[in-house]
Amino acid sequence: MDSHLHTLLKRLESEAAVLVMVASTQGSVPREAGTWMAVFAGSVVGTIGGGHLEYEAVERARGMLLPAYDGLGAIPVRVALGPSLGQCCGGVVHLEFEPVTQAMSAVLAERLRPARLPVALFGGGHVGHALAQVLAGLPFALTWIDSRDGVFPDPVPEGVICEHSDPVQVAVGDLAPGSHVLIMSFSHAEDLDVVSACLQRQREKGDLPFVGLIGSRSKWATFRQRLEARGFTAAELLHVTSPIGIPGISGKEPAVIAVAVAAQLLQVTGEVRALGTGKRLA
Repeated sequence: MDSHLHTLLKRLESEAAVLVMVASTQGSVPREAGTWMAVFAGSVVGTIGGGHLEYEAVERARGMLLPAYDGLGAIPVRVALGPSLGQCCGGVVHLEFEPVTQAMSAVLAERLRPARLPVALFGGGHVGHALAQVLAGLPFALTWIDSRDGVFPDPVPEGVICEHSDPVQVAVGDLAPGSHVLIMSFSHAEDLDVVSACLQRQREKGDLPFVGLIGSRSKWATFRQRLEARGFTAAELLHVTSPIGIPGISGKEPAVIAVAVAAQLLQVTGEVRALGTGKRLA
């Protein structure tokens, strides 16, 4: 469960709060629709973007921590982000203020649980460890897979599911539909088998939107020849992204590679979501 949501539900056991939700937006704004914060008498959980927008929202919410507001439901408020607010974004944020109590915990847990896209990470090496740490804090449901014993950290990053699979490529058949796959095992032989299994699944089901392979262009050139020998067409091989990571970041340190790969994944999944909703994601 998202840490902010967990904190909110725990705090509601002893005190009420006002949930402030970004219901919709127009133009340039700090945060997207669905963003929320919970305002308690002495603290705030989450954020709707900071600045005067958040300051005034917190003040308004604290004024609603009164019995008179219990049971009134969500109260909409339109906020223009202009000079009068001390912000120059120029957009409009539609907020909803809703008093919440422990009795609403089950509903809130379902309503506020963040949607997470499935990601499969093959490889528990140095880059895999760094990448798992980064992805754990992003809107992904991460499954981390390796053929070796004892490679996963203890404790595992919160929310990450670890799987042992030997041979490792067998795990491809069990991936959640829509999984974005990142391949960086300890050997080129395993990498090749995982890529091949992903392409075979893509051929049969077409449900792996992104298959990314770590390595150099020369590595991919060799893999391409071997995959063609296994019967995959040039068009099918276009589905593999290699090397992975956004361009322009040349560092080889695991943490640097992890950030570059995570950024690329955010770009790719943003495009996928936009295609699915008909909207461009902020």
